[in-house]
Amino acid sequence: MSKDKIKIHIRNNHWKKGSLPCDLEGEKNSSVPKDLFENMLNKHPEIKDKITYLIDWDDDNWLSSMKDADILLAWNFPTNELVEIAPNLKWIHIVSAGVNHLSPFNWMKKDLVLTNSSGIHAKKAGEFGLMSILMLQNHMNRIITNQKNKEFVTLLSKPINGKKVVVIGTGSLGGSMIKHISSLGAEVIGINRRGRKVEGCSKIITFDKIDEVLPEADFLYLAVPETPETKGLISKKRLDNLKPTCGIVNIGRESVMDYEHLIKKLEKNEISGAILDVFSEEPINKNSKLWDTPNLIITPHVSSDSKGNYIEMVLEKFFKNLKLFIDNKDLLNQVDPKLGY
Repeated sequence: MSKDKIKIHIRNNHWKKGSLPCDLEGEKNSSVPKDLFENMLNKHPEIKDKITYLIDWDDDNWLSSMKDADILLAWNFPTNELVEIAPNLKWIHIVSAGVNHLSPFNWMKKDLVLTNSSGIHAKKAGEFGLMSILMLQNHMNRIITNQKNKEFVTLLSKPINGKKVVVIGTGSLGGSMIKHISSLGAEVIGINRRGRKVEGCSKIITFDKIDEVLPEADFLYLAVPETPETKGLISKKRLDNLKPTCGIVNIGRESVMDYEHLIKKLEKNEISGAILDVFSEEPINKNSKLWDTPNLIITPHVSSDSKGNYIEMVLEKFFKNLKLFIDNKDLLNQVDPKLGY
């Protein structure tokens, strides 16, 4: 290998229980195959002669390859002693939007840049979010519970027009859903860290004002990553402030909400229903109370993954940044270690 070439180590992960990816389908959808990477290289001939790369799995050749790697493209990897293992490492790109599995970020040296794949999930997440809220609006969670109990009960509903949807997290995932639901006449209150305006929201507030709007919510939609600021955000007290007719959707992280208290609220009919897509342990333990909770729909972390072309979209974002890296320019989608996203 010529020393003037940029070396990229691409680390794929085999699935295993209690880790990411958590099943074979997740492994297939999140791994970088050599033929796809080569195809992307052929689309960028100006880059091809400037890099060399190794695609590997888990810890195979990890230590030897990372000794002189400049860039790491991966989902999950051991952060312990990374500075010593990879002294030349300048940039890490994560193939997912979430990076909480790598926190805390005290393993990062000062000049190391971390980027994520935020944004590629937006279209699918928006459709999933719209579907979820409309399912709750049309009592599909209760209809499914009744089906399990062999109960044929007529449950009528109204159009979503005029319903108040409180969205916590108005980035690419939440923002995409907001465009859909607002177009149907729902009133959307968006909550983000800076109070940034978002298309489709009738009102925007910051996290410190959250208690002012929760009692008004017909639907509470969570699309925030796990950060020190969002961990435990929807606490027992805040769940108790929701009206009993409120429906909840969480595509962010379990740590944002008190699931134990949510289960109790659903069992007592103090929350109309919920759709949960994210869990601290995936797959969920077979003994988890969630499986038998009434009026709850569990989806296996599929709200924002696109079957078939996910990694292709990741590589498009990666190669866009690779051009910037070669030209010594600021990279897109940089993660702030202090904020956690």
